[in-house]
Amino acid sequence: MEIRTLRYFLAEAREENMTRAAERLHVSQPTLSKALKALEDELGKKLFHRRSFSIALTEEGALLRDRAEDLITMADKIEKEFLSLDDLTGGELYFGLAESYQIRHLARALRLLKKRYPGLRYHITSGDTEQVTEKLDKGLLDFAVICDAPDPKKYSSVAFPEGDTWGLVLPADAPLARKEAIGLNDLAGLPLFASVQGWEGDIRRWAGERFGELRLEGSFRLAYNASMFVREGLGYQLSFRHLVDVSPDSALVFRPLYPALETKLYLIWNRYQTFTPIAERFLAQIQSCFSP
Repeated sequence: MEIRTLRYFLAEAREENMTRAAERLHVSQPTLSKALKALEDELGKKLFHRRSFSIALTEEGALLRDRAEDLITMADKIEKEFLSLDDLTGGELYFGLAESYQIRHLARALRLLKKRYPGLRYHITSGDTEQVTEKLDKGLLDFAVICDAPDPKKYSSVAFPEGDTWGLVLPADAPLARKEAIGLNDLAGLPLFASVQGWEGDIRRWAGERFGELRLEGSFRLAYNASMFVREGLGYQLSFRHLVDVSPDSALVFRPLYPALETKLYLIWNRYQTFTPIAERFLAQIQSCFSP
């Protein structure tokens, strides 16, 4: 199975049309058709349902698409890494980041590094701990930022210099907005929005035996999206400070939880990872910036 053939397959899966896929790849339709037929023969599975003017993936095709995307990403990453080995002015870095105001510390370190290595290029994906560590474990990322204490058997890590404060995002005209802090009694029975990771982790630990009194109205991966539901009066959002616009024009406010709840962030990487030169330089920069 060749990387080129997988690129052909992904192009057709995305375009859902043989003609458009061939144009995108700058190959002839017969060449593309022959390559994909050979791929189906090699795997012994039908990958596409072919219709008059379009195509659609079979279940086997959908499985191959998911695997092929990771393989192509890895192939591209390897190619760029080797090209950058002799690049004294920069290179490529790949990050998977949790949603946090503390990411500003990472951005500051990148800014300082880019002054010294102007050829530095970085690629950012966002997600919760499960999403970014999955990509890190596959070698698709160089570093990840997570909101959980990392497994020291799998990852090396550096703690961010600050933590994130939990609180409630709510309409400015809600009765609870008059309070300076929000306690468990205030939250009991309210329709709440939160990330699954935060709800099952930090919030569960914070609430303790009274966790059952809290009601999860809906789960969100992105704080901004959840805040739109708060604006429409559908519930209240448990979130880190600074992730949602609570300026006077937004009609939303943030009130910290009481007792205070804070989450530490960690920059992690695989313990036995072999770094490119630019990754080593970045890690040295981070350790310098994060030192007390």
